[in-house]
Amino acid sequence: MVNIFDTHAHYADHAFDGDRAEILERLPEMGVAYVMLASSSVEDTAENASLAEKYGYIYAASGVHPESVYTNPENYLDIVRTAALGSEKVKAIGEIGLDYHYEGYCREKQIKLFEEQLALADELDLPVIVHSRDACEDTLNILKKYKPRGVVHCFSGSAETAKEIIKLGMYIGFTGVLTFKNAKKALRALAEVPIDKLLLETDCPYMAPVPFRGKRCDSSMIAYTAAAAAEVKGMDVQELIDITCENGKRFYEIK
Repeated sequence: MVNIFDTHAHYADHAFDGDRAEILERLPEMGVAYVMLASSSVEDTAENASLAEKYGYIYAASGVHPESVYTNPENYLDIVRTAALGSEKVKAIGEIGLDYHYEGYCREKQIKLFEEQLALADELDLPVIVHSRDACEDTLNILKKYKPRGVVHCFSGSAETAKEIIKLGMYIGFTGVLTFKNAKKALRALAEVPIDKLLLETDCPYMAPVPFRGKRCDSSMIAYTAAAAAEVKGMDVQELIDITCENGKRFYEIK
């Protein structure tokens, strides 16, 4: 496969500390044309911007994940803003959103964090990368309030939720989950997503597709996710990869 756009990756993650440069130098030889690095913390934001400057095919987002709500410095929003303005390779605010999966989360603090970064994205006229886990109702209500340009990444919701997101004009990103044995819900949601609103991603180093499930993921593995998606859409795998690549370039305004 060629022309792969991994629209959500985490190469600043410690899982790549041992061979990061080797992997990032090799990916273009494996058909990867573009990678978007999503940030989870203020530390990620700086590292991702640096990687994007070093590698021509890599772009970055600036933002903090909802689970960082307890560790963010008080001036986190200034750091996110400065990073977003500091490089033309920074194309989005994210990943931002809500995560109610683990016990002990603070709904009010997460919502405040989400809304502050949505407002910043509007201020800077940038799209957002949205993380939503076990928080569908609140996520939808906030997205309806702010109406951002954006993508809901690593989609895990229902077909009905996918329809609501599409109505907002947003994109939806799918990972290697499409290849899992228990992927029926994700595949039903995928069937509802128009081809021009579909993005492919790895969320690497996580979410490796079958036959690599449980191992460290990298952007070259999108070919397996694309094959699962192409079967649902009834189209050639390379054609789907080409279309989703153009979708990603359009969404992130990459020339």
